[in-house]
Amino acid sequence: MTAIYLLLSCTALAAVAVSQGRAASLKSRVKSALRRAKQSAYQPVLEREAGWTLIHCDDPDAFGKWLSDHEHAFPYGSDEEPSLGSHLLVELFDCDTRSLEEEATVGSAMLEAAVESKATVVAKSFHEFKPFGVSGAVIIQESHYTIHTWPEHGYAAVDLFYCGGTVLVREAVEVLRMRFKPARIKFLVVRRGIQSEVGR
Repeated sequence: MTAIYLLLSCTALAAVAVSQGRAASLKSRVKSALRRAKQSAYQPVLEREAGWTLIHCDDPDAFGKWLSDHEHAFPYGSDEEPSLGSHLLVELFDCDTRSLEEEATVGSAMLEAAVESKATVVAKSFHEFKPFGVSGAVIIQESHYTIHTWPEHGYAAVDLFYCGGTVLVREAVEVLRMRFKPARIKFLVVRRGIQSEVGR
């Protein structure tokens, strides 16, 4: 909606500017306004519904910038309650198909994501299905990282769930991007164990 409003406003300004002979400078301002509108459309959005706090984003760069606001956790908004943990769901689309096919490849990528994010690895287990797909988990002291792949669709569903303030989750995301080479990524953060609901 914001982008449409800005576009209409810029179009109206363009008509005025052209009549005053200032089309060149206005063209630059229109481009700048549209760029700002596009960037704001991709920022992480916080929603609350039926006791759930959800944060979603469709742009890896905007999400990475948001993550960098707090080194060891998902940053809390000023009106958010603390929670026991945060659960990052990552949708990886149009991946390198071969990277999703074999247990060894998928398992090593997930283990690397855990290690690079400074999580404490406790155990790991992966299974390769025939003819397609791998499922598995890296159990970490802080909770778990899990994955299921659909090589035939170039798609992987990843869950990075952790508690505590020592995991560098953005490093895990970067490993996943590097290893699976997705063309598009979507993110959803679910706050788990909201303070007012778990008591004590």
